Amino acid sequence: MTDSTPRRTVLAAALAAAAGTAAAGPATASAPEEADSAERGRAPAAGLVDNRFWSSYTDWRCGTTAGTQAVPGLRPGLVLAAPAGHVDYTDPHTGRTSAWEYASWTSPVHTPAVPATEVIASWNAETPPGTWLQVELSGTYSDATATPWYVLGRWASGDDDIRRTSVDDQTDGRSTVWTDTFSIDDAASGLRLSAYRLRLTLYRTPGSDLTPTVWRLGAMASDIPDRFTVPASEPGPAHELAVPRYSQNIHVGQYPEYDNGGEAWCSPTSSQMIVEYWGRRPTAEQLAWVNPAFADPQVCHAARFTYDHQYQGCGNWPFNAAYAASYPDMNAVVTRLRSLTELESLVRAGIPAITSQSFRKDELTGAGYGTSGHLMTVIGFTADGDVIANDPASPSNEAVRRVYRRREWENIWLRTKRYDANGKVRSGTGGVCYLYWPTEPGPGRRRVLQELGLV
Repeated sequence: MTDSTPRRTVLAAALAAAAGTAAAGPATASAPEEADSAERGRAPAAGLVDNRFWSSYTDWRCGTTAGTQAVPGLRPGLVLAAPAGHVDYTDPHTGRTSAWEYASWTSPVHTPAVPATEVIASWNAETPPGTWLQVELSGTYSDATATPWYVLGRWASGDDDIRRTSVDDQTDGRSTVWTDTFSIDDAASGLRLSAYRLRLTLYRTPGSDLTPTVWRLGAMASDIPDRFTVPASEPGPAHELAVPRYSQNIHVGQYPEYDNGGEAWCSPTSSQMIVEYWGRRPTAEQLAWVNPAFADPQVCHAARFTYDHQYQGCGNWPFNAAYAASYPDMNAVVTRLRSLTELESLVRAGIPAITSQSFRKDELTGAGYGTSGHLMTVIGFTADGDVIANDPASPSNEAVRRVYRRREWENIWLRTKRYDANGKVRSGTGGVCYLYWPTEPGPGRRRVLQELGLV
């Protein structure tokens, strides 16, 4: 059921500093009550999340290019027009060294509305065989010093040319990249990232005219306060979307090379549900590699093509978004929402969301399990405001639809700090979610997405 989130431990260093104890250290018996009392009523301010994505023809022309070119059209993109250089890349997961030619595009400097403790990038692209891409971030701290260039992902839609991978051990002693998330090491110090640039490098087989095409690149920057609880929100109208239901658990033991099989496939299973909600799915040819005896082969397909070979899991957030956007005319981002009310607005507009949360078994009534990290798909709300979720951690497809108590679910999703079963302080995701939608969303959906700064 997990996405191997223990390796992520979002905001672990800042968490320890704010809590006044090591993240793995024991909590006092009174600590939960004291923290809840102190933090109750602290709603996140409007400026705590900043989204900036480059996707228009003007956007691509405003960046700094070295061999890349903006392409106009119904869906403007960026392509490799002329190589700016050559490089040998040794794939750390195959040991194979190959020659590539490359070109790059660097975004304008973006100053987020909120000086950030975290930044998560995402991209929408197509990489034909013989091509791949890399996304990097560099920024300026609030004390006017600079970060290094950090790699946020080396990605291809296939897995023949390179192994899709994050890059570990990237830190300057002040910030660190945790798989897919740039994070300030000690948020309690007051240090923040005040501005950043993204650099996109496109690679292809030397001497060819191949090119990746990138339609969207951007990031979510945020500064969510540490909190064990969040204020309760008022329920909106009832609404439920007809989203396909897939269980990850019927895939237990299948393709263990992808994070030990279906038990850990909550993220790709959720992604596949929403891809199919929007009417997209893999072709029979694309699924030909899957054992025909396996039910729902598209879930196996999603696991393979979201798999991060460094993380050794399918829960890399941007890789899931990139997988969803590999289907025709699909947009996908990783972001944070500030409240359950924002999520209700999306659902009423017909946009389901994949949410990331962690909780003890006793914190989410009806789940029947606890988890250090789990993705599920929110498809609606009841008349009482309770959350209707397609929870892939279910024994069968028929059992996937669940109704979870609003107050419990709201808190486990939006908090940034929690206590595990041993009373130790752990981290929460603070409202992280994946959002997927078609390139022509319609006026109602577009309005909601615009309010979130996503289009």
